[in-house]
Amino acid sequence: MHTDELKARAGELRAGDRVLLSGVVYTSRDAAHKRIFRLLEEGKPLPYPLENAAIYYSGATPAPEGLPIGSCGPTTSGRMDVYAPVLYDRGVAATIGKGERAPAVEEAIRRNRAVYLCAVGGAGALAAQSVTSCEVIAFEDLGCEAVKRLEIRDFPLIVAIDCHGGSLFAHREEAQ
Repeated sequence: MHTDELKARAGELRAGDRVLLSGVVYTSRDAAHKRIFRLLEEGKPLPYPLENAAIYYSGATPAPEGLPIGSCGPTTSGRMDVYAPVLYDRGVAATIGKGERAPAVEEAIRRNRAVYLCAVGGAGALAAQSVTSCEVIAFEDLGCEAVKRLEIRDFPLIVAIDCHGGSLFAHREEAQ
């Protein structure tokens, strides 16, 4: 699936589906999210368009010689839950990370017919194999947490929360 199709095809995706994602994703973690929200509050231009964007919660390491990127595994998504509903409401098609999301994020995903995708945690070198190019586009002073524009090919992901209310994390309390 191509990142440009995520929003249009979100209705086809169900929690548990495997996806090979190709296209453009933007990395943003805690520090970058704080700055992006400051730009939103000030009405200033953002480093990337939010409409139909796929945001990857990753702090990629510097690239070894001859490669576009170093390790770029997912970080814990819950740390961005305070920001995610607003970003989904502003048009974000997908976020990519690892771990559970807050109920407010799940509701924003449903409301906006979007999706949350999980990457395999602890497999940053594997994830890096799907990156074909990497460009720092904002907040270079944040080092590995700078915002990067990644071009990916066949990045293996799992639909963790779909726009129909399905979730890999649902019903934990009920199962006990």
